[in-house]
Amino acid sequence: MVSDLRDHVCLVTGAGRGIGRAIAHSLVKAGAHVCLAARTESELHAVAQELPKGASTILPVDLADETRVIRVFEHISKIHGRLDSLINNAGIGFYGTVHGFKTEHADQMLAVNIRGTFLCCREALKLMIPKKSGYIISISSVLGFKGYANQGVYAATKHAVMGLTKTLAVECQPHNIRVSAVLPGGVDTEMVVASRPDLDRSVLMSPDDVADAVLYLLSLSKTNAAVDQIYIRRKLSSPF
Repeated sequence: MVSDLRDHVCLVTGAGRGIGRAIAHSLVKAGAHVCLAARTESELHAVAQELPKGASTILPVDLADETRVIRVFEHISKIHGRLDSLINNAGIGFYGTVHGFKTEHADQMLAVNIRGTFLCCREALKLMIPKKSGYIISISSVLGFKGYANQGVYAATKHAVMGLTKTLAVECQPHNIRVSAVLPGGVDTEMVVASRPDLDRSVLMSPDDVADAVLYLLSLSKTNAAVDQIYIRRKLSSPF
């Protein structure tokens, strides 16, 4: 497990709550400076107040807005001069059968879950490639390789994240940049509870479990593996 991330600059999207908040705490404990990105500025300030003074930078952003995403990375470059890792954690979910699904909800998920992830990867690589170093880790889902009723469009976005991850892993090898994905099953977050209110929350993993996986990946030495996929699941009675 990572014990020393001093001088490490990391951007965590969706950092205002749940998994993103847990990842931010873990990275700071390891010594990293964390750039906190999310749509809701008040949540970012709340997380920043939980962290040691000077350990984080607040960057409110809607990942569906390309101009604002670009500005986030320009700010990181100006203030820190580098970006060592990007944790693509932000995501939204709407649920229901495909035949009854609203187009506006599908568009919103596609804009944030995959287009936003793509934009962040593209802009991060502009900072990482010149330095020949960096790590991109995307938080996908068990739905990145499986499908469940009432979660078709969400699953489609997570499958897309996996396709992007696998391709980037190959493209980034010549630049000494690693690309990985973490695919959790049921995690005790507001999103999961909203999507599956029938679940027993006591059997769900915690956001800290996912944060531990991210730290584990950051602790690994450079390899020639095309992609590291860490599957984090628990055997649940429910179909997760």
